[in-house]
Amino acid sequence: MINVVNNSNNPYFNLALEEYFVKYKDLGEDILILWQNEPVIVVGKNQNTYEELNLEYVDKNNIKVVRRLSGGGAVYHDLGNLNFTIIKNKSKLHKNDFSFFSLPVVSCLNKLGVKATFSGRNDILIDGKKFSGNSQYFHKEKLLHHGTILFSSDLTILSKALKVKKEKFESKGIKSVKSRVTNISEHIDKGVSLIKFKDMLIECFFESRKENPKSYVLSEEDTKKINELVNNKYGTWEWNFGKSPKFNYNKEMRFDAGSICVKANVVDGIIKEFKVEGDFFEENPIKEMEDLFIDKKFNIKEIKNIIEKKDVSKYILKLTNADFMKLFL
Repeated sequence: MINVVNNSNNPYFNLALEEYFVKYKDLGEDILILWQNEPVIVVGKNQNTYEELNLEYVDKNNIKVVRRLSGGGAVYHDLGNLNFTIIKNKSKLHKNDFSFFSLPVVSCLNKLGVKATFSGRNDILIDGKKFSGNSQYFHKEKLLHHGTILFSSDLTILSKALKVKKEKFESKGIKSVKSRVTNISEHIDKGVSLIKFKDMLIECFFESRKENPKSYVLSEEDTKKINELVNNKYGTWEWNFGKSPKFNYNKEMRFDAGSICVKANVVDGIIKEFKVEGDFFEENPIKEMEDLFIDKKFNIKEIKNIIEKKDVSKYILKLTNADFMKLFL
């Protein structure tokens, strides 16, 4: 096994790096990568991005959003979260064996006097609380296994960013399972920093294989090709939002102008049908406003831009632009 040194905190780059090594770069042996991201929501391959996030909160707090190759649920990363990736050349040996890849993490914590246990399908727990979730992706003969490790993550932001409001979504996307979570830092000596824990974890991964640690540093060519993946895939709206399964959005609220309900049919992140219904009074034909949303991206910024360019009260009597915007928040 070889440790690929990655000091990037850019989530688009880090997810692209994983794909690069599982699909395009073969070092001739298994690979270990430890990495951290600046604040980001990472959604599973088969998830509806819109359904997993508190979109208003994520947008307001400049939290990035990126889709990964593997399945599973949405997770929040920040610099208090450490991620590990293992890429095996012979994937069939440990296909769907999540506990095998979790053992070095458990071993590392045992050395620090913390009893950690593997639980359920893909989690690692301390005192019944989750601090690590894992998922896998297969490409030809290779297996990519990666996991999160909550070390000193901001759990308040985590809960707010992933807390979807009560809009009615209907889709075939896979919904995240909300779990009780904890940080490792709450259970170990305060003198153990994330950097120290990271170094210990590298040692534990190599010890589990009875190998001496060795490293690989990215070349300029590696970095160039990874950035191409960022520009063409991981940094794009099409991959991170447009890949969401087809879904229907439906929200109704009561205003002085009456009861108003907006309904949208969204395919690949694009609004294909849009209706405004309710007991309101029209100033001008409501269809004129509905048509403004067709073939537009379903995201807060795009919708806000559409609304700001029109006086909503010209279509729905006594309804302000600000109130109409609430139907999307």
